[in-house]
Amino acid sequence: MSLDADLVVERRRLKRRLVFWRVLGISAVIAAVIAAVGQFDLVGSKDHIARIQIAGIIVDDQARDQALITVADDDKVKALIVKIDSPGGTYVGGEAIYQSLRMVAEKKPVVAMMGTTAASAGYMSALGGDHIVARASTLTGSIGVLLQTANINKLMDKIGVDPITIKSAPLKAQPNPMEPFSPEARKVTEELVADFFDMFVSLVSERRSMSKEKVLKLADGRAFSGRQAFANGLIDAIGAEPEVRKWLAEKHKIADDLPIKDVKVVDDDKTWRDLLDSKIGKFLFSERLSLDGVISLWQPNLW
Repeated sequence: MSLDADLVVERRRLKRRLVFWRVLGISAVIAAVIAAVGQFDLVGSKDHIARIQIAGIIVDDQARDQALITVADDDKVKALIVKIDSPGGTYVGGEAIYQSLRMVAEKKPVVAMMGTTAASAGYMSALGGDHIVARASTLTGSIGVLLQTANINKLMDKIGVDPITIKSAPLKAQPNPMEPFSPEARKVTEELVADFFDMFVSLVSERRSMSKEKVLKLADGRAFSGRQAFANGLIDAIGAEPEVRKWLAEKHKIADDLPIKDVKVVDDDKTWRDLLDSKIGKFLFSERLSLDGVISLWQPNLW
């Protein structure tokens, strides 16, 4: 009799455990469904304004370019707001953003909205917009390029290291910290930087409807406040998102209550790099390694 009672008790325990795990499983499924519904893009299914963030050091980014192609091809996107907060980056990175924004602008209005900083390649990116808005205290401008190197020959002599380089021609791999910077190497390097600078100045001249002479007076590398940039014709207006919405409504008849959807730039490679960074720091994937070459950057912190 006692054995039968024990069996009944044990069966009830097993039943309660089974019910518990069933409820837990159903709850997990419901939670997953709710999360999926919460992430479902209801805004993207109707007309809206797209908004993309350009932040940090600017480099060439295929995932970002692809996201902008998607924006350009989406008929439900009626305009694009480009929110820029960057001290600049590589020349190629700024050029790539500029070209992508002009591609979007062929199909819908593009407005560049500057945040705390939009200098050098950040300003170059803003030139891709049809309209540029900045805060009065935004730091912008810094029109120019640079190529940095160092000469550590004396240091190498002191520690008894004699670098040996075998190359096909004297100007190959110049400038090079391990070799003296010859007058010939300096000359061709200065010509290279001058060519990039001329491209930047020409772009500003074209997009801001200024003579090259006027741009050159502004392109001595200095940074401007948003208020100074407006006074010098480098931007179109002082303000933020409300002023952007007002311009879109007045100029392009885009309702100022149209919802805004943030553009997500999906970069699978960046995901695993970020994971590694969180574990081992930036030893393998430092920003410095991605900035080799000619850069357009306000006060670079490279060393």
